[in-house]
Amino acid sequence: MEIVLSGIRSTGKLHLGNYYGAVRNFVKMQHDYKCFFFIADLHSLTTHPKPGNWIESVKQVLCEYLAAGIDPDIATVYIQSNLPEVSELYLILNMLAYKGELERTTTFKEKIRLQPDNINAGLLTYPVLMAADIIIHRANKVPVGKDQEQHLEMTRNLAGRFNKLYGVDYFPLPDAFNFGKDLIKIPGLDGSGKMGKSEDNGIYLSDDAKTIEKKVMRAVTDSGPTQMNQKMPEPIKNLFTIMEVVSTTDTFGHFHDKYNKCEIRYGEMKKQLSHDINLAIEPIRQKVKEYSSNPEYLRKVIKMGQEKAHESASKTLHEVREIIGIKEF
Repeated sequence: MEIVLSGIRSTGKLHLGNYYGAVRNFVKMQHDYKCFFFIADLHSLTTHPKPGNWIESVKQVLCEYLAAGIDPDIATVYIQSNLPEVSELYLILNMLAYKGELERTTTFKEKIRLQPDNINAGLLTYPVLMAADIIIHRANKVPVGKDQEQHLEMTRNLAGRFNKLYGVDYFPLPDAFNFGKDLIKIPGLDGSGKMGKSEDNGIYLSDDAKTIEKKVMRAVTDSGPTQMNQKMPEPIKNLFTIMEVVSTTDTFGHFHDKYNKCEIRYGEMKKQLSHDINLAIEPIRQKVKEYSSNPEYLRKVIKMGQEKAHESASKTLHEVREIIGIKEF
């Protein structure tokens, strides 16, 4: 059975893009693949979160994973920092990574632009830690977005470099998991093509009804179409893309027809869209509350996930040490 790995930073709450674009597919995948889903709290240290924020963020992401339908009895769900093998493999892989290639990564350039007063070594070696996360379980497939494809390529390079250096065929070279027709791309509310935290244009599963309504009502629009059946500008197309996902076919068709006839009222459309978004994610919000109020169950999930992940990771690290020649006297 092929092994699939995916993670989310503990500072990154799930938004509609995560949910419709990936997590719903994870729920399907867990029945057909050996899946590892982890909460990347070590990655979040590059931004120096406060201790209180750390524990709450980890808890929130865990509850959202579970509420979205990931089953800890089927998939392996764990916290990155609970797996010390990841940190050791990260150290080993750093010996195979070169300064020049790390400095050329797009995400490093973007991060140092966003936090010029905190350009730490963790930012530079971020892709190496990501590679350790993936190959610690010898994963074959990794669901990644466009912004992470360069990191996946570096993972392949590091895995291949290890194999070549030590004359083995140990680490598989992981490929991007292609959701094909099941991949839904949710655009941002600011007229951009991507919904995300760094873009500050997202609707989160944890947002309450009023917050969602305010965000949708602020979404970028124009003065309206001036010709019948005219091509939609990107910001308007984005709103219709979200509506097509969360609303009924009749609702989407109604507003699409209004646009084509130059009769669209964006205020009316936005009210309907915010209502439909809330309707779509309300069951998840309720489940998040249920899981949040049951710390005993959350501890059970994390303990079970840690044990399963440790079994896989310790085997890999033991074999890596053997290959390198690190042995006990």
